[in-house]
Order: sequence, then C-alpha cells, then structure tokens
Amino acid sequence: MSSLTFKKGIHPKHAKHFTKDKAIEYILPEGDVTIMLQQHIGAPCSPLVKVGDEVLVGQKIGDSESFVSAPVHSTVSGKVKKIMDVLHPNGSKSTGIIIENDGLYNEVEMTPKDPYSMSKDDILATIREAGIVGMGGAGFPTFIKLNPPKDKIIDYIIVNGAECEPYLTSDHRVMLEESDRIIKGLSVILTIYPEAKGIIGIEDNKPDAIEAMRNALSKFQKESDLDIAKNMEVASLATKYPQGAEKQLIYSVTKREVPGGKLPADAGCIVQNIDTVVAIHRAFFRGRPLMRRIVTLSGENVKNPGNYKVKIGTSYRQLIEYAGGDVENTKKIISGGPMMGLAIFDIDIPIIKTSSSILLLSDEEMHSGEESPCIRCGKCVDACPMNLLPLDLDRFARNNATEAFETYKGMHCIECGSCSYVCPSKRYLVQSIRTTRRTVMAERRK
Repeated sequence: MSSLTFKKGIHPKHAKHFTKDKAIEYILPEGDVTIMLQQHIGAPCSPLVKVGDEVLVGQKIGDSESFVSAPVHSTVSGKVKKIMDVLHPNGSKSTGIIIENDGLYNEVEMTPKDPYSMSKDDILATIREAGIVGMGGAGFPTFIKLNPPKDKIIDYIIVNGAECEPYLTSDHRVMLEESDRIIKGLSVILTIYPEAKGIIGIEDNKPDAIEAMRNALSKFQKESDLDIAKNMEVASLATKYPQGAEKQLIYSVTKREVPGGKLPADAGCIVQNIDTVVAIHRAFFRGRPLMRRIVTLSGENVKNPGNYKVKIGTSYRQLIEYAGGDVENTKKIISGGPMMGLAIFDIDIPIIKTSSSILLLSDEEMHSGEESPCIRCGKCVDACPMNLLPLDLDRFARNNATEAFETYKGMHCIECGSCSYVCPSKRYLVQSIRTTRRTVMAERRK
C-alpha cells in the first residue's frame, strides 16, 4: 500500500545520516542549571521558591494561575542561587531560576498512577501537574490540547512521528528505543477518548521505526485487555516536507482539511508529538514530571553528532562542547531544525522543553547567497502546503501593507520555509512573512 501524503510540499535533503544510527546517550549537567519560567505558549510561571531554598529533583518550582500555562520542575537537587532575567533560546530575555547543582540528584517522592481507573478530569490534571507541553513545536500545554470545547467530537488521536525536518532524528531514536512507552502513552489519551482511533504516523524513510512501533503495538494488543487497544494502528507516511505540520499530517492520515483559522479539533482530530506521548507515559506509570529532553546535535561542524538525553536547564554550551562542536568555524548555529528553527548568537542558554536540536552548519550546508529581485517564477506558490501566494505576501510584508497581507490569508502561513527553500532568487520570504504575522498578532492583542 502506498504511503499517505498531502498536497504540495518539498523534498529537501534529509541530512539525517549524521545521527539516525546513534543510540540516545544520557549526559548529566555540569554545574548550575537554569530552569526558565517560560517554556510554553501562554503565561509564564511565577517562582514558587526563593534564593537560598534547597530543592529536589522533580520538585515544582514554578507555576501560574493563568489557564494557558504549565508548571516547571527542578531537574537537579541543590540550592536556588539566583532568580533573574537571562537569555532565552528564542533570543529574548526571560526569568530563569538558577540552581546550584549538588550532584546528588535527590528526588521528591514520585508516585505512579493508574490512568485506566481515573476520570478524564483527573487524567488532565495529572498531565498539567507534570508540566507536559507539546515537544514538537511551540510548546502548547498538553492538558488544554487534550480538552477541546465540548461541542468538538474527536475521532482521531494522531501521534506525530513524521520528523520531517532535515537533520533531526531524536523522535526516530525514541521510536526505536522507547516504542512500548509510546504505545502506552497513547493508550492513556485514548482512555479520555475511547471512541477515537489512535494513529501513529511515521515517514517511510524510517522503516525500522515503523517496524518497531508495529511490533510494540502488536505486543500491547496481545497482552492488554483494554478495549481501546484495538483502536490503534501505525500508518506509513510519504517522506515529504512539511509532513509533520499538524494540518498536513491530518490531511495525510484522514483526508480531512482543517478550515483556515481553525484548530485540529474542528476537524475532529488531536495531534501529539512522539516525545510528548512518552512524557505522558512517564507522568502516569513512573510518576515523573517533564524534566528531560532528547536533543539532536548535528551538522558538519560537530565531531560527535548524536542524540543526547539531557536534563532541562542544561547549557547549550555544555552539550555542544561535549559533542565536539566547532563553534569558531561554524557559519550558523540553529536551535531547532534548519527549516523552522531559530539562528542563535549565544550558546550560554539553557535547554528548555521545546529544544529539539542544535545544528552547527558549515558554509557548504548553508547554501546561502545574496537576495535578488523576485522573478515571479511561481515556485513558491507550487511549494506552499497552505495554498498561499508567498511572493505577494512577501511584497505586502515589505511594504507594511498589513490589510492586504491579512486579506491574502497571510495569517494562515505555518512558517514552514518551503517557499524560501525553493526560491531561485534567495528571497527571505518566510522571514518577512513571519515578522508581519508577529506585528499583526501584537496589534490584535492591543
């Protein structure tokens, strides 16, 4: 059977050969860790500790009374050294709790729970208390995503194992090494939506992951007496970018289209990232909050590229130096994938819940060139998975024509970068569109 796919999109070089066969390696932080109070979409947390307090692994140290938020936890034991504004991976300044790591990793009591005997509200409360957010993108609080308005009928829970960004292989490795946990994490979500179908979508350039997940699912279905076990399957997706974008993934798997300006729940779907589902497993079956991140460290300027399990709050610098990253001769350092990640100018920043990868790219990998005038070839239009007109949106953006930008659906852009990738004139299309989208959103908030 052919692999599932969506309309348009592009085929960038995978560049996954650096790390796809590298087993996850666990490294502990050296020295202080910095726990950012803003690691998610929504309101930042307020500190629940003060300077001088002793903290333990797993202790909640930040939370918010705002609905759209998620608590943060200490990932080491030690003493709170400072609470101050520090550089955030997104380039802004934000409050962080700096903890002097005592190296002992003494833990608070963490008690497993049986999700299959819990109510929906109690399951959602446990997920919130564990600080779980979407780990494949912007970090939307998971307990909210799993609780759409009551008038939305959820037919599909889709687990996103596409990992379509070049270089990134952390989800791939998790599917190989923690496949049983993914299946059980999905079963927790299906406990909330027992009538829904759970589908794990994986790009067909990861045949070993597809096989591992199907084997894990078969084992679970044989051993489990849960009715929801029969509602789960693994789907093979065509290898195409941006296959992992929510709306494209939903179309590939269900052939349903999410209306412009609407959310997946409006199409009867909820999408969760692979590692988010593993975090749900840990929250229930091990009683542990979200405290670790699998980070792909890759690029030609990395001596030992790999997938590293690190505690949240660990410094980017420590991870880069551990892997033998050559910062001096690197053209660009990117936090995240090369298509949607952010270029960073300082590596003394902490790993947060959404830190999926760190890339050290050489001149050859960047394929950079001087921007030249648009030749109206239409390649960006052919590539855009949202059926937009990037060349026109770029023109509106550069001329501050925000009304026309909105009229031409500029706010529906998912900032995937497909337009910039195919542009023969090297136009900074996604950059100008992203900037204007931020401007419009700021005006709307006013």
